[in-house]
Amino acid sequence: MNGPDRLPYRSTLFAELLAMPVATARAAADPNRSLLASLVAGQITGSGCLPTDLGLGKAVHTHLITTYFPELDTHGPQRSVESIPEWSDLQKLLLENRACEHPSELLIANIVATACAGRDHLWQDLGLANREELSRLMWVNFPALARANTSDMKWKKFLYRQFCAQEGIYVCPAPSCGVCKDYAQCFGPEN
Repeated sequence: MNGPDRLPYRSTLFAELLAMPVATARAAADPNRSLLASLVAGQITGSGCLPTDLGLGKAVHTHLITTYFPELDTHGPQRSVESIPEWSDLQKLLLENRACEHPSELLIANIVATACAGRDHLWQDLGLANREELSRLMWVNFPALARANTSDMKWKKFLYRQFCAQEGIYVCPAPSCGVCKDYAQCFGPEN
């Protein structure tokens, strides 16, 4: 399916996912339900880099679908994602900064860590519709990280920067972001 045809289908699928009944009242009230619907719609329509199971493993992915979208009978393209050695460190960073309000935060942490292996902006690698969805995902699930991104740094770069800082690794040669020659690569619009 080519790009222009994919967008209307993605929008339709997203609406259909949100219209489905859910398995539990907790799932119905979960603020991540619409974000999960966007992630699933993106994966099914071939957006992003996430594998069919969103990086959750078959059993957890099946549980997610049967809980949040039990009538879903469509699957996205079969693909694998490149494994990255820092996956568990990124997952740990996300889990250490989660809101601790919804069990789905654990799923979101794994999905985000998996998408960090992609080569595009994080919102694109996640298969989300736009960067605003990613910002909402970060505020709902990882508010401490969202608050720390005061300069609106691109999310993947921000997560790696946080991870590296925790490890005492500073790879940027500039004394501050404002004087760095690569400033535009880290900050600004993600189109």
